[in-house]
Amino acid sequence: MAPDHTNHTRSGASADTTSGLFSRLIGDAAALVRNEVALAKSEFAAAATNAKLGVMSLAVSAVVLLAGALSLIAALVLGLAEIVDPWVAALIVGVALTAIGIGMLQAAKKKFNAIAPLSRTQTSLQQDAALIARRI
Repeated sequence: MAPDHTNHTRSGASADTTSGLFSRLIGDAAALVRNEVALAKSEFAAAATNAKLGVMSLAVSAVVLLAGALSLIAALVLGLAEIVDPWVAALIVGVALTAIGIGMLQAAKKKFNAIAPLSRTQTSLQQDAALIARRI
C-alpha cells in the first residue's frame, strides 16, 4: 500500500490557510484601528471648531451683556441722583454691587474648594492597576 500523502497535504494546506486567515485578521484589525483613529481625529477636529465658535460667541455675548449691565447701573445711579446727591447715589450703588460681588465670590470659592479633581477617575485607575497587578 502506498503512503497517504493527501492527509499530509491537507494538513499543510490547512496550516497555510490558518496562517493566511490569521494574517488577514491582523491586517483587518489594524485597518479597523486606523479607520477608527481617523474618525476620532475628524470628530475631534469638528468638535474643536464648534467649541472655538461657541467660545467666541460666548465672549461677544458677555461683552454685550456687560455693556447692558453697565448702562442699567448708570441708569440706577442717575435715577437715585434725583432723590439724593449724585455722589451719594453712586456710593450707594457701588457699595450694594460690591457687597453682592463679595457674596457671589465667596459662594463660588466654596464650590471651587469642594471640587475634588478627578477623584473618581483616580480611584478607578487605582482599582484597575490593583486588578492587573493581581493577575500578573
